[in-house]
Order: sequence, then C-alpha cells, then structure tokens
Amino acid sequence: MEVQYLIYGLVGIIVLFFVLKLLKWPIKIIINGVIGVVILYIANFIIANLSLVGINTSFSLAINPITALIAGFFGVPGVIVLIIIGLFL
Repeated sequence: MEVQYLIYGLVGIIVLFFVLKLLKWPIKIIINGVIGVVILYIANFIIANLSLVGINTSFSLAINPITALIAGFFGVPGVIVLIIIGLFL
C-alpha cells in the first residue's frame, strides 16, 4: 500500500509541475499588463501636472488593454513611444 501512495505523490508532483509551466505565460502577461496600467497612470499624472509648471497640455494617454500590454512589455521606452505616437496622431 505504501508504494502506491508514493507513486500517486510522484504523479501528482509531475502533473502540478506541468500545469504550473503551462500557466506561467498567461500569468506573466497579466502581471505585465498590470504594471503597464500603473506606468500609464503615472505618465498621465505627470502629463496632467505639467500645467502647474506652466506648460499647457491637453494630452493624455488612453489606458486600455493594448496600451497597458505595450507599456508592460516595453516599460518606460514603450510609454515614451505611446506618447510620441499620441502626439502625432
């Protein structure tokens, strides 16, 4: 009986390993998206407060899944590219 429980335990550990390996990519995308939203929020806050310094701006970045993932994957350079694209479009 004890060998049977050992086999069940090993099979369970192997299955858990493969399930966690499969879920690694979607979880990473979700975490990067959340980080992107935070970066975009901070960028919008900084852009909105430029008018307090005397720079008049009526520009803001849209916070949606696409821009959040771009900001999450590429970080600050991605946000800078989003700002440049937003200024020219």
